[in-house]
Amino acid sequence: MSVIEWLLQSDPAIRWQVLRDLTDARPEEVAAERARVERDGWGAQLLALQGADGLWDGGACFPASYTGAEPGQPWTATMHTLQTLQILGLDPGSEAARRAIPLVAEHGRWEHAGQRYFDGEVEPCINGRTIETGAYFGVDVSAVVTRIVGERLADGGWNCEAENGSVRSSFHTTINVLDGLLEFERATGGSAAVREARRAGEEYLLERGLFRRKSTGEVADTAFLDFAFPYYWHHDVLRALDYFRRSGAGPDPRMAEAVAIVRSKRQPDGRWLLDRVHPGRVHFAVEEGVGKPSRWNTLRALRVLAWWQD
Repeated sequence: MSVIEWLLQSDPAIRWQVLRDLTDARPEEVAAERARVERDGWGAQLLALQGADGLWDGGACFPASYTGAEPGQPWTATMHTLQTLQILGLDPGSEAARRAIPLVAEHGRWEHAGQRYFDGEVEPCINGRTIETGAYFGVDVSAVVTRIVGERLADGGWNCEAENGSVRSSFHTTINVLDGLLEFERATGGSAAVREARRAGEEYLLERGLFRRKSTGEVADTAFLDFAFPYYWHHDVLRALDYFRRSGAGPDPRMAEAVAIVRSKRQPDGRWLLDRVHPGRVHFAVEEGVGKPSRWNTLRALRVLAWWQD
């Protein structure tokens, strides 16, 4: 069995992206497979878990039942679920999305201070993800974008700890904001200010080779070299490269070492493994486990390498 055949023996969420990105499938074939996301598999399962109040697990960032006592961070609340639905490729124009998103907008409130969900809250890592899913699903998030553009730090990126005095950007926060700004530009055309902010954030990552400290050249965090899925708010090399691929940017020599890391993780059978799972409560698993062949990592790695080579 070829790697492509193995990928196609999976959930519609993976199948439609494989057809689009790794084969010469006709657009109507891709669209038909994508339409299955709301009806079959992981997408349908997540949609079925939305509460009558429009939320998942009763909360925006944290489940209503969360006390802080359980290991890891729970990933079952609304923000993480909407991000996953977007990654799965739920069509924003689908009946399921048109039903689900207004409920979130009407009833969702952030735990921070009760702000309306798509108005965002105070942390740019959270607001970046809110912008991303809001723009993707057709919600006006321009006010959150204006706020986040104004919160860029002097080194070009963002940090959730800025409100506590931090003046240095964070890889994690910056990639979340970049994903949001890119989706906002795609949905609305953006503005000169948004494009300038996004370019500055990209430079922050590129100056560090996507994973090194600028000051010493050391690996900033060894976890950046592990490919996790879902990634939630976490930065890693594969997530960053896939961002640049989606952005339409051309390959930059400063990404070369990161690309080499992706290549080095390819197994003899042509697949990539799941290196890490971010601990915490989940609705259900979408991978077979750490150390096992990962369809999500394989899909993302193959399209990154195809983009780099092209």
